[in-house]
Amino acid sequence: MRKRIVSGMRPTGKMHLGHLLGALGNWKSLQEEYECFYFVADWHALTSEYGNAGIIRESIHDMVIDWIASGLDYEASTFFIQSEIKEHLELHLIFSMITPLPWLERNPTYKDQLRELAQKDLYTYGFLGYPVLQAADILMYKANGVPVGEDQAPHVELTREIARRFNHMYKPIFPEPATLLAPTSKLLGIDRRKMSKSYDNAIFMSDNDEDVTKKVLQMITDPQRARKKDPGDPKVCNVFSFHEMYTPEEMVKQIDHDCRTAGIGCWDCKNIMAGNLCKALAPVREKREKLAADSTLVDDIIAQGNKKAKEISSQTMVEVKEAVGL
Repeated sequence: MRKRIVSGMRPTGKMHLGHLLGALGNWKSLQEEYECFYFVADWHALTSEYGNAGIIRESIHDMVIDWIASGLDYEASTFFIQSEIKEHLELHLIFSMITPLPWLERNPTYKDQLRELAQKDLYTYGFLGYPVLQAADILMYKANGVPVGEDQAPHVELTREIARRFNHMYKPIFPEPATLLAPTSKLLGIDRRKMSKSYDNAIFMSDNDEDVTKKVLQMITDPQRARKKDPGDPKVCNVFSFHEMYTPEEMVKQIDHDCRTAGIGCWDCKNIMAGNLCKALAPVREKREKLAADSTLVDDIIAQGNKKAKEISSQTMVEVKEAVGL
């Protein structure tokens, strides 16, 4: 039997290139080796979007469409909606009773998020305790591994500690899942910061050619290159990072040479890259449009995933309640 992995994403808006090349690319690569469970983490989205819950419901369907359009195989993996599996809340409650408060307070991601999202009031019980819900999401399916970004690694370690504590206190039910680090996308946002919806600097998977080109032309290049006749340094140019991903290799070498010798200006360089990026995204966008036009297919995929997740979670909770003595 293949080992099982579980991972999820919060539906808080459109998905961008950072997702496509980071988490989704990693999920896609794991499908053949593992039995994969990928879920829409709508309850987790409430931790920061509790005052704007409408965006969560609006994003759920589109998120699954983006998963499939990116190349995830719904026949090889199980897609489900977190809030449709009520057992997650039961297990979360039980775990919350045995999780020491200092474990949550020392979480580095919690502290980082408080700083990064200072414009939102995140001093809530739910936000402090969301790693416990995350542990329930993972352990419910007795996952052997969790594909996450580096910033989420502490949460997987906390999940391992919670599993260890439960197994010691009651009965050895849960495996301690391994952390499967996803490669970090080297592509930054158009302003050279991390690509993010909250920074308004993202190129989205659903953007049309006009939007993509407009955003590319706004991108910051080598900050030391003030005039076209000045030689540039591709190593510090955000546009060149995109060329390395979306432009044919021989053309990349030529652009590298022309930039260093002032043989090409930033405007022309951006237009070349925008054209190649639009060409690369065309199949993804075409698949998105077909899926969006056939909502029944996506609904059926989600319903089948929910059914499978429900069957497993129900059995897990029978074991948990028996172990605890409930």
